[in-house]
Amino acid sequence: MSEAETRGAPWHATVLTLFPEMFPGPLGVSLAGKALAAGIWTLKALDIREFARDKHRSVDDTPFGGGAGMVMRPDVVDAALASIEDRPGPRIYLSPRGRRFDQARAKALAAEPGVVLLCGRYEGLDERVIAARGLEEMSLGDFVLSGGEPAAITVMDAAIRLLPGVLGAAETLAEESFEEGLLEYPLYTQPREWNGMTVPEVLTSGHHANVKAWRRREAERITRERRPDLWARHRARLERAVAAADDEDTETTP
Repeated sequence: MSEAETRGAPWHATVLTLFPEMFPGPLGVSLAGKALAAGIWTLKALDIREFARDKHRSVDDTPFGGGAGMVMRPDVVDAALASIEDRPGPRIYLSPRGRRFDQARAKALAAEPGVVLLCGRYEGLDERVIAARGLEEMSLGDFVLSGGEPAAITVMDAAIRLLPGVLGAAETLAEESFEEGLLEYPLYTQPREWNGMTVPEVLTSGHHANVKAWRRREAERITRERRPDLWARHRARLERAVAAADDEDTETTP
């Protein structure tokens, strides 16, 4: 039985783009590429330009109200979306103004039967098709790309590696950055001494409890120093958990 059969069904990724030749791109190699070849996930890259209605295959036009750049036409994009209504998963438009993509969203997408990603170009997409189709807008961060294709590849990569049978040991996933709202602890391998620097003694002690405690302290330190926003959210979650436990103890005390 293949890994896809063990999972029950492959995870279906659908991308709407003006540049289908950009896919699978890096997703065609390494772990994602092997999983694609094994049928753990599938990819359909649809050329939006195929749904243009004029001889020039126009997909954009000037913005009402004036301004620089061009806007993707709602009729063309809507026709492309209509053609893949049978493809499973949420409909996501990659946009700088969207909700920030994070590990929790990657997990949620991996739990879906698939995802449909719409790659924007030019100045963006006509607002009417976003509203009519109920598209979820998603951003990688506070910066601007030439188009949504690199963002789509990133979103797919983050979700694909979480699919059963892609990465391997569940422990590997559990210890990665962001899994507990913390950045990952420092990593070391052979040689034990390099350029005058040695591996922390605790990691070579063979004492698993001490190693675990050290890694936890280091993850907290790095998160506190480098990502105060993550650290604040992590502390807030811990405080809520403690408060909930106290409330439960109060309710069960006779």
